[in-house]
Amino acid sequence: MYFQYPLELIGTFFFAISGALAMQDKEHDWFGAAFTGFVTAIGGGTIRDIMLGSYPLVWIGDIHFLYAVLAGVVMAIVFFRLFIKLRRTFLLFDTLGIAFFTILGVEKAIALEVKPEIAAIMGMFTAVMGGVIRDTLTNELPVIFRKEIYATACLAGAILYLLLDLHTPMERNLNLIISISFIIIIRLLAVKFKLALPGFRKR
Repeated sequence: MYFQYPLELIGTFFFAISGALAMQDKEHDWFGAAFTGFVTAIGGGTIRDIMLGSYPLVWIGDIHFLYAVLAGVVMAIVFFRLFIKLRRTFLLFDTLGIAFFTILGVEKAIALEVKPEIAAIMGMFTAVMGGVIRDTLTNELPVIFRKEIYATACLAGAILYLLLDLHTPMERNLNLIISISFIIIIRLLAVKFKLALPGFRKR
């Protein structure tokens, strides 16, 4: 019927890879990489579910999410040298992760009958909080605090999904594809052309 569930597993898989690859320049063993991949993959969804009061947490209620994390971590470890040679691999997996998780976070919030404005914020939280935890664990400035378009892309994609869902007769699966692609395009274009929001400075 719908392919939301496979998309959730795929998004978890991508984020687990990006979390494990974030350890590439750190002096940690495979367990450290696996742990970072795990918290990156489940962090955003866990925070979202706690804020929305949705229990059990998604990765506790469904063992397949742990399998997706494990598969992502194993993939990152086995093909580590190959991924590192491909300079933009981390960016790609992180971008795919935030795109999938944004829209799926919006859908989870809508299913719990929150207002659309809250659903958009929950979608953004789902996407970016795993990366915030990852960057914190690796002693990096969290990407949402850097001068680049990241959380903004997620919020824009969440709003697009809600607009198409609430105000057009568009089929749901097509909306998923369009909104996810929209986030990916914004993020990749922002990186390629070094696009950023205006800085916030004291006058």
